[in-house]
Amino acid sequence: MPPSQIEFQAVPSIDDIPAEAWDACANPAVGTDANISAGGSPCTARERYNPFVRHAFYHALEASRSACPRTGWGPQHLIARRGSDIVGVVPCYLKSHSRGEYVFDHGWADAYERAGGRYYPKLQVSVPFTPASGPRLLVREGAADTTAVRDLLAKGLMALCRTVKASSVHVTFTRKDEWELLAKNGFLQRTDKQFHWENQGYCSFEDFLGALNSRHRKQVKRERREAVANGITIEHLTGKDLNEAAFDAFFRFYMETGSRKWGSPYLTREFYSRVAESMPDDILLVMARRNGRWIAGAINFIGSETLFGRHWGAIEHHPFLHFEVCYYQAIEFAIRRGLKRVEAGAQGEHKLARGYLPTETFSAHYIPDPGFRHAVAGYLKRERQYVSHAVDELTEYAPFRKATDSSDEA
Repeated sequence: MPPSQIEFQAVPSIDDIPAEAWDACANPAVGTDANISAGGSPCTARERYNPFVRHAFYHALEASRSACPRTGWGPQHLIARRGSDIVGVVPCYLKSHSRGEYVFDHGWADAYERAGGRYYPKLQVSVPFTPASGPRLLVREGAADTTAVRDLLAKGLMALCRTVKASSVHVTFTRKDEWELLAKNGFLQRTDKQFHWENQGYCSFEDFLGALNSRHRKQVKRERREAVANGITIEHLTGKDLNEAAFDAFFRFYMETGSRKWGSPYLTREFYSRVAESMPDDILLVMARRNGRWIAGAINFIGSETLFGRHWGAIEHHPFLHFEVCYYQAIEFAIRRGLKRVEAGAQGEHKLARGYLPTETFSAHYIPDPGFRHAVAGYLKRERQYVSHAVDELTEYAPFRKATDSSDEA
């Protein structure tokens, strides 16, 4: 595919790209499914479906003013056209800071600016405020050569970096195959780790417990009992059961917890209404109730293979309630749905004892300044080695039974 056949354009809003064209690139197995455009779920036909790269999700972020120039997220979505057809898109933002990304480069910014450079603005290819892995170089199904289009999208990002006078391009939480392709185009490779639960064909939560060693099996059972010991009940809301009252309560939880952790929570209340209206079957809200009122909750998004845990919050604090609402309920739901994994978000080595194993995540970084690039490349080489060793070491402490375990006490 000669590059001359592809023309690039950057647009300042997700609404400048038709939803059908975007989704045909983002989730090509379902991009033309009629029930998506009607606001329904593409659950029935999707393969490798990722809810975070849907047009509806980006629209909810931007229309709710969660991700907009005022908050430091200026849309610069890259479109690749062949004639009148959109054959590829890249979700891209011009950033004036490094908040809400979960791949930390504050040290790079400080060093570059102390050396006399200007780190901001930079280009960020990601889903704002969402540390979940997924595709970033989005190519329409039926493109003659998907790899060639992705290769051109990588080159288009480098050209956009020059055009908008950004210091760099950062493609975060990308898939490993895209990470490798970007490296071939001169992007630096970075890794980090998260903790993911993997479904080993479990038929029930009890089946999963049976795979744990005795000590951790007892620990999980005790935590689940104590989490609901104070008259707490747990409810799952998804699809038509989602309602504004539940989201009002959940937003209070999000604001209370977010204010303590970050100082200023990223998402607006309007975001939750918009995303619930446009993609309700992709949302699982796990809510805890006591004495007739909601006291805690966690929001998850449902992919074809993965349940993505996102935000948690509470206005009452009870022992182990966080683990129950965020981790154990997610595992139960994934087993019932036949999902392959649960991604529980960024950080958190405490997840290891609950059956969530360390997993590498990938990002790629284009830095045109040769001196700065050289310094960052050396740092990333050492960091990749550290992450690899950390994943191996933590895996040794996994709570699962080993062949040498002699005890199988409940």
